Parts: sequence; structure tokens; C-alpha cells
Amino acid sequence: MLNINKTLLRIAAGAIGVACIGYCIYFDKKRRHDPDYKKKIRQNRKRNAKQDSARDAGMPNLNDHEAIERYFLQEIQMGETLIARGEFDAGVEHLANALVVCGQPGRLMHVLQTTLPGQAFGMLLMKLQETNNENSEAPKNTNSGKLRPNTSSAGLETTSEAIIIDELE
Repeated sequence: MLNINKTLLRIAAGAIGVACIGYCIYFDKKRRHDPDYKKKIRQNRKRNAKQDSARDAGMPNLNDHEAIERYFLQEIQMGETLIARGEFDAGVEHLANALVVCGQPGRLMHVLQTTLPGQAFGMLLMKLQETNNENSEAPKNTNSGKLRPNTSSAGLETTSEAIIIDELE
């Protein structure tokens, strides 16, 4: 009687194993034949590539508030140091990185406008505009160069630079 129970348990375990493998094969086939499967795979790969490139560029984990704060302060300090040395290109690059992770970019832009030399601030605006044009999928501004009234609370003057700053917020 003990042998029958062992044999019965082995058969039951084998049947359960075969059922699990069959279940996995069935749903894998169903998943692969889904019309949106390849689209989802491409989206996941693109998202992972962006995260990897951000990680490679030294960007912090965007879920870690302390890491973002350290990165922000480090980039601001590096940018100011390089601009003070006269290395505007490298300094502007660091300031643009700081603006990317900044919680209030409008305020930071106002502070930078008052503290940076005009040439460096202009380069920063150009860098941000290039980055914005590359990343945006929305339709571009169609006001054809007309100035619009300034509605920001930062108190910037209504100039082409203020328009660019308003679009960044």
C-alpha cells in the first residue's frame, strides 16, 4: 500500500509539472502573437535606452530626492566655477544639466539671468532651446516672432529671452 501511494504521488507531481509547462507555453505563444507585442517591446527598449543614457551621462536616480539635490548643487557649482574661469561652453552644459533636474526652473533662470554674464546666459538659452526642440513632440510656437505679454511671476521683461523662459516653464 505504501508503494501505491509513492507511485500515485509521482504521477500527480509529473502531471502537475506537465500542466505548468503547458500553461507557460500556451500563454507565451498567446503573448507573442498579440498585435501590440512588438510595439510594447520597442517602447520598453527605447525607455530602457533613455534611462541607460541618462545614467551614463551622470544623471541621478530621479526617484531619490537626496541624489537629485546633490547632483543639482554639484552641477550649479561646476557651472559657476567653469564660467568664472572663462570656459563658457562647459559651464553652460553643467548649468543646463542642473536646470533639467530643477524643481523650479523659472526661478533658477531668473537668478541665472541676474548673475551670469550676458554671453553665458545667451549660450544657456540657446542650449535649452536646442534641448527643448530635440525632446518636444508638441507643435512648435506659431506666434511668428511676435512678443506676447509676460505672465510669469518671475518678473522678467517681455523680450525674446523671456519668451524662451516662459516656454521652458
